[in-house]
Amino acid sequence: MITLTDVHKAFGANRVLQGVNLTIQSGSSMVIIGGSGTGKSVLLKCILGLVRPDSGTITLDGQDVTKTDRDAFLARFGMLFQGGALFDSLRVWENVAFRLLRGPKALPKPEARELAIEKLRRVGLKPEVADLYPAELSGGMQKRVGLARAIAASPEIIFFDEPTTGLDPIMAGVINELIREIVTEMGATAMTITHDMSSVRAIADNVAMLHGGVIRWTGPVSEMDATSDAYVQQFIHGRADGPIESVR
Repeated sequence: MITLTDVHKAFGANRVLQGVNLTIQSGSSMVIIGGSGTGKSVLLKCILGLVRPDSGTITLDGQDVTKTDRDAFLARFGMLFQGGALFDSLRVWENVAFRLLRGPKALPKPEARELAIEKLRRVGLKPEVADLYPAELSGGMQKRVGLARAIAASPEIIFFDEPTTGLDPIMAGVINELIREIVTEMGATAMTITHDMSSVRAIADNVAMLHGGVIRWTGPVSEMDATSDAYVQQFIHGRADGPIESVR
């Protein structure tokens, strides 16, 4: 569904992406791993068209993403942001229904609210949560609201940016299970950025490691532990010593 070919992106002298090649199959769950500052978020923004690559091509269903109708293109995506990115001034149901209430195909408020409550139920939240404000929710509940918003418009492709950041291990496990269940149910194509190896093992069909501006290794999650790539082995086991330099 998504293909990146020799994608480069620099910010001044900082060459972040230096020839990324990656294919994400339709209906599969791809997880991108790599250290902080390696360009994972820049890669995601390039796919969404928020950042324009300096060279190379990114295609969605064979069509160059830079030459498509932006509204129609973005309507195919859902997004769970790292920090939740909920609107403090909107009630929970209004956050979930944010996209549904806007644009030429906007739903009437009662219908949008009903659909939002249905999505909240899907992520394990009770209907009475709908009229609360984000500040009244725990971190785990906010993350669930963000997930409900990501799936509200039944997107074909869902991006997850560090979905378990700031959560305790139990809640992180709950979120990972929810993501896996929902992606499977919807038949959606998923791309996740994460440092959390428990998330990788729970969510991924395929894994790609970004380091030095290129994809160093990619393959099925079942082959990740057995790969001989020293960069992957150091990262997944959290070793201080290895080819990836650490700041000491």
